[in-house]
Amino acid sequence: MRMPLLQIQQLQYALPDGTQPFPALSHTFPFHRAGLVGRNGCGKSLLGQLMAGQLAAHAGRVIREGHIHHLPQEFKPDTHPTTAHLAGVADALAALRRISCGSLDERDYQLAQDHWDCEAKLRQLLADAGLSGLDADTPSDRLSGGERQRIALLAALRSNADWLILDEPSNHLDLTRRVQLRDSLKNWSSGLVLISHDAFLLEIMDDIAELSPQGLRSYGCGYAAYLIERERMRSLAQSQLQAQRHAGKQLQRQQRQERERQQKRASHGERQADQGNQSKLITDAQKDRSQQSQGKMLLRQQQARETQRARLLDAQARMDDATPPLLRTPGCELPASKLALELEAVRLPHGADAAVDLRLAGPERLAIIGANGSGKSTLLRVIAGQLSPIAGRLRRHVAIGWLDQHAGRAQPRLSPCQWLQTLNSEQSEAEARARLAQLGLDPEQAGRPSAELSGGEAMRVALAAQLYANPAPQLLLLDEPDNHLDRHSREALLAMLAQYQGALLMVSHDIDFLARLQPDRCLWLKTDSPHAWSDGVPQELLAAGSR
Repeated sequence: MRMPLLQIQQLQYALPDGTQPFPALSHTFPFHRAGLVGRNGCGKSLLGQLMAGQLAAHAGRVIREGHIHHLPQEFKPDTHPTTAHLAGVADALAALRRISCGSLDERDYQLAQDHWDCEAKLRQLLADAGLSGLDADTPSDRLSGGERQRIALLAALRSNADWLILDEPSNHLDLTRRVQLRDSLKNWSSGLVLISHDAFLLEIMDDIAELSPQGLRSYGCGYAAYLIERERMRSLAQSQLQAQRHAGKQLQRQQRQERERQQKRASHGERQADQGNQSKLITDAQKDRSQQSQGKMLLRQQQARETQRARLLDAQARMDDATPPLLRTPGCELPASKLALELEAVRLPHGADAAVDLRLAGPERLAIIGANGSGKSTLLRVIAGQLSPIAGRLRRHVAIGWLDQHAGRAQPRLSPCQWLQTLNSEQSEAEARARLAQLGLDPEQAGRPSAELSGGEAMRVALAAQLYANPAPQLLLLDEPDNHLDRHSREALLAMLAQYQGALLMVSHDIDFLARLQPDRCLWLKTDSPHAWSDGVPQELLAAGSR
């Protein structure tokens, strides 16, 4: 039986400003589980949309065979306003309702074709997702990010597609749902392209392809072997960069010595001419030959320098691709005796019913975990003052920095440079640009609208804007800050948080990320029992996360 084909041929795409995120790409995706990885901003999500036919290429083509189901990275309420939209049946369901009211429009019957039972299937899907209290018309803005993701994911897995293209499908999912997703992908028997930074999912892929400024490279192996080969290539890139720098210095020495020898010969000829040992005709000819020789030498040296510079730039580009961005934290020190936050019998407007009691002092690190819909994000929003508690008492004693799951898209029209300055009017443009350079954003990116950044780049800018705010936050609230971040940016974020000297309160479903953060305590929000406290990350979660 012939397998459906998914192939790209000399595929090119240009952004609105004319820049191309990647060179012309040609690749045939194998009909099994393939992971697509790469640094933030390299164009992975764009490539996924091009392959799914949701964007038109500017050159080249995509050969698609069979039915393709594409799962985007984000489900915003304005584009997916109801659960029916999340499940992909909103148009068919609306057509069925018009038909039941007497519509004879041929377009309605076309939309409803093969979807006559979609409402019943949606009810079953919601029940299987643990969301039986919802219906087709439930507004999606009432759902948590994880609940929206669960509905869309389950619809994708039940789509009977020949190809699934999943863009960061584990974003916002709690650990239980991530384990379920991993098991579902293990059992997926059709074509799969997983665009992800999540090692927990990438570990079960049969093949890894990496997108970079140099193109798309298939490693023909699983994720563990890919990491080994990637580290070997990083070491090789480092050696090549050092070799090119050494070669550049050696070339400078050789060219300087050659110019000195040429100058000595020219000076010797001038002295002979001054002494009158030769006729003027001969000395003029010798002078012309010397000038011609010197001109050729200078041209040859210039060409050699340009060749060497090109080699050095190529080596630097390869090394830059393997070097994580640098993040630094300003002084946000919080003395051990200073109280940062107090919650007494606080009841949340959404999520768990049990009251929350919490006291945070000094540079303590507190992780908040729990199932999707348990109220983790709601608790952070209550602490930040964005929501009011139903009951209880809350006291904030220090300046607070706030970064939620969608903070990277909070300022789409502002440039990253302007974004940093909005929270710190005393920060000069030069200071903002220097700090953005440490994040890996070049001067051009620092001046573009933030909407043109990748999800990971925008999240890093949003975090930097909070850290460099005036006043500097002594309590930092982070809601799934590792979402959208590639492996290198994730490592940089961990390094930055390790240096942060204020109090830290963070929500994340990535148990490995939480464990490396080394929280002092962990609050487990539960919907069916009293909340639980533990020192560090609970052992049962560590065991589940290492499956």
